[in-house]
Amino acid sequence: MATKKKEDLKDLFAEYPNLYKTASDDEIDACMSFAEDYKSFLDISKTEREFVKNAIEACESVGFVDIETKKTLKSGDKVYSSIRGKGLVMAVVGKKNTGFNILGAHIDSPRLDLKPCPVYEEDETCYFKTHYYGGIKKYQWTTIPLAVHGVVYTKDGKAHEIEVGEKDDDPIFYITDLLPHLADEQMKKTPRDFISGEDLNVVIGGMPVKNSKKGDKDIFKANILKYLNDNYGITEKDFVSGEIEIVPAFKARDVGFDRAYIAAYGHDDKVCAYPALMALLDQERPEKTCVTMLTDKEEIGSYSNSGAQSVLYENFLMELFSKQTGKAFDLLSYRKFISSSKMLSTDVSNAYDPKYASVSDRKNTAYMSHGIKIEKYVGARGKSGTNEANGDFVAEIIKVFNDNSVSWQTGELGKVDAGGGGTISAYMAKHGMEVIDCGVPVWSMHAPYEVISKIDLYSTYLAYKSFIENI
Repeated sequence: MATKKKEDLKDLFAEYPNLYKTASDDEIDACMSFAEDYKSFLDISKTEREFVKNAIEACESVGFVDIETKKTLKSGDKVYSSIRGKGLVMAVVGKKNTGFNILGAHIDSPRLDLKPCPVYEEDETCYFKTHYYGGIKKYQWTTIPLAVHGVVYTKDGKAHEIEVGEKDDDPIFYITDLLPHLADEQMKKTPRDFISGEDLNVVIGGMPVKNSKKGDKDIFKANILKYLNDNYGITEKDFVSGEIEIVPAFKARDVGFDRAYIAAYGHDDKVCAYPALMALLDQERPEKTCVTMLTDKEEIGSYSNSGAQSVLYENFLMELFSKQTGKAFDLLSYRKFISSSKMLSTDVSNAYDPKYASVSDRKNTAYMSHGIKIEKYVGARGKSGTNEANGDFVAEIIKVFNDNSVSWQTGELGKVDAGGGGTISAYMAKHGMEVIDCGVPVWSMHAPYEVISKIDLYSTYLAYKSFIENI
């Protein structure tokens, strides 16, 4: 039996080094520059509607057009379709009709939504009632600055956009918590019960309407309703048709003296959506048609007509297939074509945190600043609710990354019985295409302020670009 030379034994081991240890000055400069662009985009794209709006502007600036305006498509054509204003699909047509190369991210994030009848007054203070969206630790949303983002549709059919709390001279909004001096009973509860969902009520005012008379009711609520009507033309009933989100008023900020990390609201999953968008915008005439999907509602199961399970995304792929082949649409031909497509489900994963080491298998976890994470499967406990990538596809991805000097690592979403989570990969794999989860490791995932490594972000951009260009 042949034996390896002693000096070559290291090649037998899997090592995923910290990229800051090996990166050149030029690579660090490129990483830092990309991070600045990302932070700027993130600050103006806190909601899924805002992300879609800003992504369309970026697309159109480099020649993308609505796919509805094109009767046929040729190599190099750039098209997109808005999915109800809350999702987006974009494509650059390739030279070959041999399946799509797809990057799929989601652009919704955990937050607080307003209830249909949100405005109420209690003991001379006015509040919004909320219903939390996605998996959150409710206590993390108290005593932090909050902003209001969204749109309200009035009975005349007009859309009234609202954004308050982001500018330096804007008011912010706030959820109170109990002072420690009086919190003995509260502190006996589990963290899950520190604050209930029904108590996530946002302070929005504390002054009565002018010229109120003794005996008038709800004079503090009346003052807020008058303000909303004067400034946005809406009445209390209009909230029923509103889509108003309460999000942290934080801006994306560097973390640490060396600025190695970024703290921001909404890294999950905009930290993958942004490099997926940028990788597509880099394409001119790729070999295969490249697609980026930005979906909604992932945090609550990818439902509704803007979530990844909606046929509207498939409608775009069908139209793209038909117009680039120039043939009358045939369902069986499309099904065979889409089954030859390949996709990265571009979603975040947990990063190992030394403070909470007990929930991770240290031999099978992702580390901050060690590159993009390849995750063969996600799911919970016994791999429930996951797509599991085929081994030959995993090998193909690894080869492309290695050939293009993309640094990567692998791991699972915590210990087997510790919990788990899902992505959009299972909904896309049902079409027969090859799919694997591949994204950025995150600290404090689903918190109002999450943390990622800048070099992981840049590594992810390079990974996505190499995938759509070389698979």
